[in-house]
Amino acid sequence: MESSLTNEVEAAGRFRIYLGAMAGVGKTCAMLDEGWRRLQRGADVVIGLVETHGRSHTQELIRDIPVIPQRVVNYQGREFTEMDTAAVLARNPEVVLVDELAHTNVPGSGAHGKRYEDVLDLLNAGIDVIATLNVQHIESIAGAVEEMLGVRIAERVPDWVVRQADQLELIDSSPQQLRRRMLHGNIYPQAKIQSALDNFFTTQNLTALRELALRYVADEADEDLLSSFANRHGKRVFETRERYLVGLSLSPETPRVLRRAARMAARSKADLRSLLIMPDSDISEQAAREIEELKKLSHDLGVVFIEKFGTKIADIMVETAFEHQITQIVIGASKRSRRDELLKGSIVNQVLRKVGPMGIDVHVIGIRDYDPGMADVEDA
Repeated sequence: MESSLTNEVEAAGRFRIYLGAMAGVGKTCAMLDEGWRRLQRGADVVIGLVETHGRSHTQELIRDIPVIPQRVVNYQGREFTEMDTAAVLARNPEVVLVDELAHTNVPGSGAHGKRYEDVLDLLNAGIDVIATLNVQHIESIAGAVEEMLGVRIAERVPDWVVRQADQLELIDSSPQQLRRRMLHGNIYPQAKIQSALDNFFTTQNLTALRELALRYVADEADEDLLSSFANRHGKRVFETRERYLVGLSLSPETPRVLRRAARMAARSKADLRSLLIMPDSDISEQAAREIEELKKLSHDLGVVFIEKFGTKIADIMVETAFEHQITQIVIGASKRSRRDELLKGSIVNQVLRKVGPMGIDVHVIGIRDYDPGMADVEDA
Protein backbone atom coordinates (compact mmCIF):
# COMPACT_ATOMS: atom_id res chain seq x y z
CA MET A 1 0.00 0.00 0.00
CA GLU A 2 2.78 2.42 0.96
CA SER A 3 4.69 1.78 -2.26
CA SER A 4 1.60 2.45 -4.40
CA LEU A 5 1.00 5.74 -2.59
CA THR A 6 4.64 6.71 -3.08
CA ASN A 7 4.28 6.19 -6.82
CA GLU A 8 1.36 8.64 -6.87
CA VAL A 9 3.35 11.42 -5.14
CA GLU A 10 5.84 13.22 -7.36
CA ALA A 11 9.24 14.03 -5.89
CA ALA A 12 10.09 17.66 -5.27
CA GLY A 13 11.08 19.30 -8.55
CA ARG A 14 14.67 19.98 -9.53
CA PHE A 15 13.91 23.67 -9.85
CA ARG A 16 11.42 25.24 -7.46
CA ILE A 17 10.56 28.94 -7.41
CA TYR A 18 8.76 30.67 -4.57
CA LEU A 19 6.94 33.56 -6.23
CA GLY A 20 5.62 36.61 -4.39
CA ALA A 21 3.93 39.89 -5.18
CA MET A 22 6.27 42.00 -3.06
CA ALA A 23 9.11 42.00 -0.55
CA GLY A 24 7.96 40.79 2.84
CA VAL A 25 5.41 38.13 1.82
CA GLY A 26 7.65 35.33 3.13
CA LYS A 27 9.41 33.90 0.06
CA THR A 28 12.83 33.64 1.70
CA CYS A 29 11.33 32.15 4.86
CA ALA A 30 9.50 29.53 2.79
CA MET A 31 12.71 28.71 0.93
CA LEU A 32 14.68 28.31 4.17
CA ASP A 33 11.94 26.18 5.73
CA GLU A 34 11.92 23.87 2.71
CA GLY A 35 15.70 23.65 2.70
CA TRP A 36 15.78 22.78 6.39
CA ARG A 37 13.05 20.12 5.96
CA ARG A 38 15.07 18.46 3.22
CA LEU A 39 18.20 18.66 5.36
CA GLN A 40 16.35 16.91 8.19
CA ARG A 41 15.32 14.16 5.77
CA GLY A 42 18.97 13.53 4.95
CA ALA A 43 19.46 15.58 1.77
CA ASP A 44 22.74 17.42 1.19
CA VAL A 45 21.48 21.02 1.28
CA VAL A 46 23.52 24.24 1.21
CA ILE A 47 22.76 27.94 1.04
CA GLY A 48 24.23 29.53 -2.06
CA LEU A 49 22.90 32.95 -1.14
CA VAL A 50 20.25 34.28 1.22
CA GLU A 51 19.36 37.95 1.59
CA THR A 52 18.21 38.47 5.18
CA HIS A 53 18.04 42.30 4.82
CA GLY A 54 18.83 42.50 8.51
CA ARG A 55 15.64 40.69 9.53
CA SER A 56 16.32 38.68 12.68
CA HIS A 57 13.49 36.20 11.99
CA THR A 58 14.93 35.38 8.55
CA GLN A 59 18.40 34.98 10.04
CA GLU A 60 17.07 32.54 12.65
CA LEU A 61 15.53 30.35 9.94
CA ILE A 62 18.97 29.56 8.52
CA ARG A 63 19.41 27.29 11.56
CA ASP A 64 22.10 24.68 10.84
CA ILE A 65 21.92 24.73 7.02
CA PRO A 66 25.51 24.92 5.69
CA VAL A 67 26.31 28.24 4.00
CA ILE A 68 28.70 28.61 1.05
CA PRO A 69 30.77 31.77 1.76
CA GLN A 70 30.01 34.61 -0.62
CA ARG A 71 32.57 35.98 -3.00
CA VAL A 72 33.93 39.45 -2.18
CA VAL A 73 34.25 41.75 -5.21
CA ASN A 74 35.79 45.20 -5.44
CA TYR A 75 34.02 47.41 -7.94
CA GLN A 76 34.50 51.15 -8.47
CA GLY A 77 36.20 51.55 -5.11
CA ARG A 78 33.50 49.69 -3.17
CA GLU A 79 33.28 46.19 -1.78
CA PHE A 80 30.38 43.90 -2.71
CA THR A 81 29.47 40.28 -2.05
CA GLU A 82 27.94 37.87 -4.54
CA MET A 83 27.08 34.18 -4.66
CA ASP A 84 30.21 32.14 -5.35
CA THR A 85 28.79 29.93 -8.09
CA ALA A 86 32.14 28.24 -8.71
CA ALA A 87 32.34 27.26 -5.03
CA VAL A 88 28.81 25.84 -5.13
CA LEU A 89 29.67 23.80 -8.21
CA ALA A 90 32.85 22.53 -6.54
CA ARG A 91 30.89 21.58 -3.40
CA ASN A 92 28.30 19.80 -5.63
CA PRO A 93 25.42 19.52 -3.12
CA GLU A 94 22.09 17.85 -3.86
CA VAL A 95 20.16 21.07 -3.22
CA VAL A 96 21.17 24.74 -3.15
CA LEU A 97 19.07 27.68 -1.93
CA VAL A 98 19.38 30.85 -4.03
CA ASP A 99 17.54 34.04 -3.09
CA GLU A 100 16.42 36.84 -5.46
CA LEU A 101 16.58 35.18 -8.87
CA ALA A 102 16.35 38.50 -10.76
CA HIS A 103 19.45 40.00 -9.11
CA THR A 104 22.08 41.63 -11.36
CA ASN A 105 25.60 40.50 -10.47
CA VAL A 106 28.36 43.01 -9.83
CA PRO A 107 30.65 43.15 -12.91
CA GLY A 108 33.65 40.88 -12.49
CA SER A 109 32.01 38.72 -9.83
CA GLY A 110 31.60 35.65 -12.01
CA ALA A 111 30.86 34.19 -15.41
CA HIS A 112 27.43 35.80 -15.83
CA GLY A 113 25.74 39.15 -15.44
CA LYS A 114 22.51 37.78 -13.95
CA ARG A 115 21.87 35.46 -11.03
CA TYR A 116 19.33 33.41 -13.00
CA GLU A 117 22.19 32.53 -15.40
CA ASP A 118 24.20 31.22 -12.45
CA VAL A 119 21.17 29.15 -11.44
CA LEU A 120 20.97 27.65 -14.93
CA ASP A 121 24.62 26.57 -14.56
CA LEU A 122 23.78 24.87 -11.26
CA LEU A 123 20.79 23.08 -12.79
CA ASN A 124 22.87 21.95 -15.75
CA ALA A 125 25.38 20.50 -13.28
CA GLY A 126 22.61 18.32 -11.80
CA ILE A 127 22.08 20.37 -8.63
CA ASP A 128 18.51 21.00 -7.46
CA VAL A 129 17.76 24.72 -6.96
CA ILE A 130 15.19 26.39 -4.72
CA ALA A 131 14.89 30.10 -5.54
CA THR A 132 12.74 33.17 -4.88
CA LEU A 133 11.32 35.80 -7.23
CA ASN A 134 8.94 38.76 -7.14
CA VAL A 135 6.31 38.80 -9.89
CA GLN A 136 7.22 42.27 -11.19
CA HIS A 137 10.60 40.95 -12.34
CA ILE A 138 9.09 38.49 -14.83
CA GLU A 139 9.73 39.89 -18.32
CA SER A 140 6.14 39.60 -19.59
CA ILE A 141 4.79 41.37 -16.50
CA ALA A 142 7.47 44.02 -15.88
CA GLY A 143 6.16 46.41 -18.56
CA ALA A 144 2.62 46.32 -17.16
CA VAL A 145 3.95 47.03 -13.66
CA GLU A 146 5.94 50.01 -14.94
CA GLU A 147 2.81 51.46 -16.54
CA MET A 148 0.53 50.80 -13.56
CA LEU A 149 2.84 51.91 -10.78
CA GLY A 150 5.05 54.42 -12.57
CA VAL A 151 8.28 52.73 -11.46
CA ARG A 152 11.14 51.33 -13.53
CA ILE A 153 11.74 47.58 -13.32
CA ALA A 154 15.40 47.20 -14.31
CA GLU A 155 16.01 43.64 -13.16
CA ARG A 156 14.08 41.08 -15.21
CA VAL A 157 13.94 37.32 -15.65
CA PRO A 158 12.87 35.90 -19.03
CA ASP A 159 9.60 33.98 -18.96
CA TRP A 160 11.27 30.88 -20.40
CA VAL A 161 13.52 30.72 -17.33
CA VAL A 162 10.53 30.85 -14.98
CA ARG A 163 8.84 28.13 -17.04
CA GLN A 164 11.91 25.93 -16.51
CA ALA A 165 10.72 25.55 -12.91
CA ASP A 166 9.33 22.13 -12.09
CA GLN A 167 7.34 23.74 -9.27
CA LEU A 168 6.13 27.33 -9.04
CA GLU A 169 4.62 28.12 -5.64
CA LEU A 170 2.91 31.38 -4.75
CA ILE A 171 3.63 32.85 -1.32
CA ASP A 172 0.60 35.04 -0.78
CA SER A 173 -0.24 37.81 1.68
CA SER A 174 -3.03 40.36 1.74
CA PRO A 175 -2.15 44.05 1.23
CA GLN A 176 -3.40 44.82 4.74
CA GLN A 177 -1.19 42.16 6.30
CA LEU A 178 1.84 43.38 4.36
CA ARG A 179 1.30 46.96 5.49
CA ARG A 180 1.04 45.75 9.10
CA ARG A 181 4.31 43.85 8.73
CA MET A 182 5.88 46.98 7.33
CA LEU A 183 4.53 49.11 10.18
CA HIS A 184 5.92 46.64 12.76
CA GLY A 185 9.40 46.83 11.23
CA ASN A 186 9.37 43.29 9.81
CA ILE A 187 10.26 44.32 6.23
CA TYR A 188 12.23 47.59 6.11
CA PRO A 189 14.31 49.46 8.71
CA GLN A 190 12.44 52.01 10.82
CA ALA A 191 13.81 54.98 8.87
CA LYS A 192 12.26 53.76 5.60
CA ILE A 193 8.86 52.61 6.85
CA GLN A 194 6.76 55.75 6.46
CA SER A 195 8.15 56.54 3.02
CA ALA A 196 7.45 52.98 1.84
CA LEU A 197 3.88 53.03 3.18
CA ASP A 198 3.17 56.37 1.52
CA ASN A 199 4.68 55.44 -1.85
CA PHE A 200 5.31 51.90 -3.10
CA PHE A 201 3.56 49.94 -0.33
CA THR A 202 0.15 51.56 -0.83
CA THR A 203 -2.89 49.28 -0.66
CA GLN A 204 -3.64 50.01 -4.33
CA ASN A 205 -0.13 49.03 -5.49
CA LEU A 206 -0.04 45.91 -3.34
CA THR A 207 -3.48 44.84 -4.61
CA ALA A 208 -2.38 45.25 -8.23
CA LEU A 209 0.82 43.25 -7.72
CA ARG A 210 -1.03 40.53 -5.83
CA GLU A 211 -3.56 40.22 -8.67
CA LEU A 212 -0.73 39.87 -11.19
CA ALA A 213 0.94 37.16 -9.11
CA LEU A 214 -2.29 35.23 -8.61
CA ARG A 215 -3.12 35.36 -12.32
CA TYR A 216 0.37 34.33 -13.40
CA VAL A 217 0.44 31.27 -11.15
CA ALA A 218 -3.15 30.37 -12.11
CA ASP A 219 -2.26 30.53 -15.81
CA GLU A 220 0.81 28.35 -15.32
CA ALA A 221 -1.19 25.82 -13.29
CA ASP A 222 -3.92 25.83 -15.94
CA GLU A 223 -1.42 25.01 -18.70
CA ASP A 224 0.08 22.17 -16.67
CA LEU A 225 -3.36 20.78 -15.88
CA LEU A 226 -4.53 20.89 -19.49
CA SER A 227 -1.33 19.21 -20.67
CA SER A 228 -1.81 16.44 -18.13
CA PHE A 229 -5.48 15.95 -19.07
CA ALA A 230 -4.67 15.92 -22.80
CA ASN A 231 -2.09 13.17 -22.27
CA ARG A 232 -4.60 11.08 -20.33
CA HIS A 233 -7.86 11.69 -22.16
CA GLY A 234 -6.99 12.53 -25.76
CA LYS A 235 -8.97 14.96 -27.89
CA ARG A 236 -11.24 16.70 -25.42
CA VAL A 237 -11.59 20.23 -24.11
CA PHE A 238 -11.46 20.72 -20.35
CA GLU A 239 -13.32 23.60 -18.72
CA THR A 240 -10.72 24.65 -16.17
CA ARG A 241 -11.74 28.19 -17.20
CA GLU A 242 -13.53 29.85 -20.11
CA ARG A 243 -11.62 30.53 -23.34
CA TYR A 244 -13.28 32.11 -26.37
CA LEU A 245 -12.53 31.87 -30.09
CA VAL A 246 -14.29 34.12 -32.61
CA GLY A 247 -14.31 33.29 -36.31
CA LEU A 248 -13.50 36.19 -38.65
CA SER A 249 -14.02 36.76 -42.36
CA LEU A 250 -13.66 39.73 -44.68
CA SER A 251 -17.41 40.38 -44.69
CA PRO A 252 -18.55 43.85 -43.55
CA GLU A 253 -20.39 42.34 -40.55
CA THR A 254 -17.23 40.84 -39.01
CA PRO A 255 -16.21 43.85 -36.85
CA ARG A 256 -19.60 43.69 -35.14
CA VAL A 257 -19.22 39.96 -34.47
CA LEU A 258 -15.71 40.55 -33.09
CA ARG A 259 -16.91 43.32 -30.76
CA ARG A 260 -19.81 41.17 -29.55
CA ALA A 261 -17.41 38.29 -28.81
CA ALA A 262 -15.12 40.67 -26.92
CA ARG A 263 -18.01 41.76 -24.71
CA MET A 264 -19.03 38.15 -24.08
CA ALA A 265 -15.49 37.18 -23.10
CA ALA A 266 -15.13 40.26 -20.89
CA ARG A 267 -18.28 39.35 -18.96
CA SER A 268 -16.76 35.93 -18.25
CA LYS A 269 -13.31 37.43 -17.56
CA ALA A 270 -12.09 35.01 -20.24
CA ASP A 271 -9.30 35.05 -22.83
CA LEU A 272 -10.37 35.68 -26.42
CA ARG A 273 -8.66 34.73 -29.68
CA SER A 274 -9.81 35.74 -33.15
CA LEU A 275 -9.28 33.42 -36.11
CA LEU A 276 -9.18 34.50 -39.76
CA ILE A 277 -9.00 31.67 -42.32
CA MET A 278 -7.98 32.62 -45.86
CA PRO A 279 -7.85 30.25 -48.88
CA ASP A 280 -4.18 31.11 -49.48
CA SER A 281 -1.64 33.85 -48.89
CA ASP A 282 -2.06 35.32 -52.39
CA ILE A 283 -4.51 38.13 -51.64
CA SER A 284 -5.50 41.44 -53.21
CA GLU A 285 -4.43 44.83 -51.90
CA GLN A 286 -8.00 45.46 -50.73
CA ALA A 287 -8.05 42.17 -48.80
CA ALA A 288 -4.66 42.99 -47.27
CA ARG A 289 -6.01 46.33 -46.02
CA GLU A 290 -9.10 44.66 -44.54
CA ILE A 291 -6.95 42.07 -42.78
CA GLU A 292 -4.80 44.82 -41.26
CA GLU A 293 -7.97 46.53 -40.02
CA LEU A 294 -9.10 43.28 -38.36
CA LYS A 295 -5.67 42.86 -36.77
CA LYS A 296 -5.82 46.40 -35.41
CA LEU A 297 -9.36 45.96 -34.08
CA SER A 298 -8.33 42.69 -32.42
CA HIS A 299 -5.35 44.43 -30.82
CA ASP A 300 -7.48 47.36 -29.65
CA LEU A 301 -9.93 44.92 -28.04
CA GLY A 302 -7.14 42.98 -26.33
CA VAL A 303 -7.73 39.94 -28.55
CA VAL A 304 -5.03 37.54 -29.78
CA PHE A 305 -5.23 37.50 -33.60
CA ILE A 306 -4.61 34.21 -35.44
CA GLU A 307 -4.40 33.87 -39.23
CA LYS A 308 -4.45 30.48 -40.98
CA PHE A 309 -4.75 29.31 -44.57
CA GLY A 310 -6.91 26.58 -46.10
CA THR A 311 -10.28 25.84 -47.62
CA LYS A 312 -11.71 23.47 -44.99
CA ILE A 313 -12.88 26.26 -42.70
CA ALA A 314 -14.79 24.16 -40.18
CA ASP A 315 -11.91 21.69 -39.80
CA ILE A 316 -9.36 24.46 -39.29
CA MET A 317 -11.57 26.23 -36.76
CA VAL A 318 -12.14 23.06 -34.73
CA GLU A 319 -8.43 22.14 -34.78
CA THR A 320 -7.55 25.66 -33.61
CA ALA A 321 -10.15 25.43 -30.86
CA PHE A 322 -8.67 22.17 -29.61
CA GLU A 323 -5.12 23.50 -29.86
CA HIS A 324 -5.98 26.41 -27.56
CA GLN A 325 -8.46 24.46 -25.40
CA ILE A 326 -11.30 26.79 -26.38
CA THR A 327 -14.56 26.32 -24.48
CA GLN A 328 -16.73 28.84 -26.42
CA ILE A 329 -16.77 29.50 -30.18
CA VAL A 330 -18.44 32.63 -31.56
CA ILE A 331 -19.29 32.84 -35.26
CA GLY A 332 -21.54 35.01 -37.40
CA ALA A 333 -24.66 33.50 -38.92
CA SER A 334 -24.29 32.49 -42.56
CA LYS A 335 -25.78 34.77 -45.24
CA ARG A 336 -25.79 31.96 -47.79
CA SER A 337 -29.12 31.13 -49.38
CA ARG A 338 -30.80 27.85 -48.50
CA ARG A 339 -29.86 26.57 -51.96
CA ASP A 340 -26.16 27.40 -51.44
CA GLU A 341 -26.19 25.73 -48.05
CA LEU A 342 -27.64 22.57 -49.56
CA LEU A 343 -25.07 22.56 -52.38
CA LYS A 344 -21.97 23.75 -50.49
CA GLY A 345 -22.86 22.96 -46.90
CA SER A 346 -23.27 25.20 -43.87
CA ILE A 347 -20.07 26.07 -42.01
CA VAL A 348 -22.10 26.71 -38.85
CA ASN A 349 -23.65 23.23 -39.02
CA GLN A 350 -20.28 21.63 -39.75
CA VAL A 351 -18.71 23.32 -36.72
CA LEU A 352 -21.64 22.32 -34.50
CA ARG A 353 -21.33 18.66 -35.50
CA LYS A 354 -17.57 18.55 -35.01
CA VAL A 355 -17.34 20.31 -31.61
CA GLY A 356 -20.30 18.59 -29.95
CA PRO A 357 -18.30 15.56 -28.77
CA MET A 358 -15.50 17.86 -27.61
CA GLY A 359 -17.71 19.76 -25.17
CA ILE A 360 -17.35 23.17 -26.87
CA ASP A 361 -20.31 25.57 -26.91
CA VAL A 362 -21.06 27.53 -30.10
CA HIS A 363 -22.65 31.00 -30.19
CA VAL A 364 -24.09 32.12 -33.53
CA ILE A 365 -24.38 35.89 -33.85
CA GLY A 366 -27.28 37.12 -35.99
CA ILE A 367 -26.28 39.17 -39.02
CA ARG A 368 -28.29 42.33 -39.52
CA ASP A 369 -28.63 44.17 -42.80
CA TYR A 370 -25.33 46.00 -43.12
CA ASP A 371 -25.35 49.79 -43.25
CA PRO A 372 -21.86 51.32 -43.76
CA GLY A 373 -22.97 54.45 -41.98
CA MET A 374 -23.72 52.47 -38.84
CA ALA A 375 -20.63 50.21 -38.94
CA ASP A 376 -19.18 51.46 -35.66
CA VAL A 377 -22.42 51.80 -33.70
CA GLU A 378 -22.80 48.92 -31.23
CA ASP A 379 -25.79 47.87 -29.23
CA ALA A 380 -25.46 48.26 -25.47
